[in-house]
Amino acid sequence: MGQGIYTLCLGIPCVNDKFLTPRSGSSVVSNILKEFGRPLSIASAPGRADFLNTHQDYKGLPVIPVAVNLRTYAVALKETNEFEVISLNMRREGRLSSDKFALKPELKGGGHFGDYLRACVLSLWNAGFKLEKGLRMVIDSDVPAGGGLGSSAALEVAFLKLLDVHFGFGLSKKDLSELAFTAENKIMGIPCGRLDQYGSSYGGAILLHTRPPYDVEELPLTGLRFVVADSGIKHRVAAIHPVRQAEIELGLSQLLKMNVPQRLRSLLGEKYWEPRWEQLDLYELEDYLKMIDVKAAARIRFTLLMHRSTLVALRMIKGESVSTRELEEAGVKPGVTQLENLGRVMNRQHELLRDLYEVSLPELEKIRNHMLEAGAYGVKISGAGLGGCLIALVDELCESKVAEAALAAGAKRAWVVKVDQGAREERGLVS
Repeated sequence: MGQGIYTLCLGIPCVNDKFLTPRSGSSVVSNILKEFGRPLSIASAPGRADFLNTHQDYKGLPVIPVAVNLRTYAVALKETNEFEVISLNMRREGRLSSDKFALKPELKGGGHFGDYLRACVLSLWNAGFKLEKGLRMVIDSDVPAGGGLGSSAALEVAFLKLLDVHFGFGLSKKDLSELAFTAENKIMGIPCGRLDQYGSSYGGAILLHTRPPYDVEELPLTGLRFVVADSGIKHRVAAIHPVRQAEIELGLSQLLKMNVPQRLRSLLGEKYWEPRWEQLDLYELEDYLKMIDVKAAARIRFTLLMHRSTLVALRMIKGESVSTRELEEAGVKPGVTQLENLGRVMNRQHELLRDLYEVSLPELEKIRNHMLEAGAYGVKISGAGLGGCLIALVDELCESKVAEAALAAGAKRAWVVKVDQGAREERGLVS
């Protein structure tokens, strides 16, 4: 079919002269109904754009994810004595697309897609929920796997929401988030933070505090529009996060061996999540960073500058005052609209990801430059980087042009998306 701008028709790409449009739940279920019959219950959860403070959640710093209307649907067809799952996405790709596992399963390993679901079931057991029945079910998703939009979290949260809906567990949004995080981080051993799971479960735009008790603050950003451009370059969190985390720990160990003032020493730690990052001052730390490993110093500078720019954005969103120095650091300009300044913060954060965290690629930079030239306010990496997706903050006047520019620059797919609700039961789709 070649590269172009598509819309999705019952899960199959077909040519359209505009852009990729997220499917409605009714079209997804219509497709499933034709093949599998009437469903018992349906739940869905959104992907998320990694809006502000990327690569910070696993350090205990607050982050701002935004749920978008690319969703994963989990559909229960029949109660059984085990779980039987068919992934329509995997089937369309010609890959192993089914899994069958017991009510108290074991992980298969080897990157098997079903392990995400098996881990969710184990997470429920570990939390004291007893499963007496399983489900025959179908999964279908518009969230691109490995694209930096939280596809694994959307799968976990949608599946857990379906189990909650069907079996009446009474799970809160926070319960869903923590169960999904435990499944992926603790049970599967993937070194993720909580950003994806909370972003998918709560929906909207939220400020997530990633230290206990993991408080969530809803932000008034429901009207934002984005273009999501998928580079087509696959990445794995497990291949990126541990490397950067080890580099930070190398820098911390070198700092702790120096004769740094006691006040600074008390704010540091040996592990990447231990420093009180919010209280560290880069200006006070800079002379010591110049004496440690260059890459390690860059990762620590990134952490502090990224967080400071996010605080500037938060104050703008809340209408609070910001110092001149902080405005300059974040690239913000007085006298322009909030949308333009949020775009400037996004651009600054992308530059930090590119220059200090080194998770960009020439292919991503080419796509990003074209999107900015087409009128995007700001464009940054969403997710771990080294591939995956870019997100652009846009308005309605330029959204189609920005999507087209991304594709012309080499993106494999592009969507125009808006802020969406979190995990939900799809009652109206069960006829």
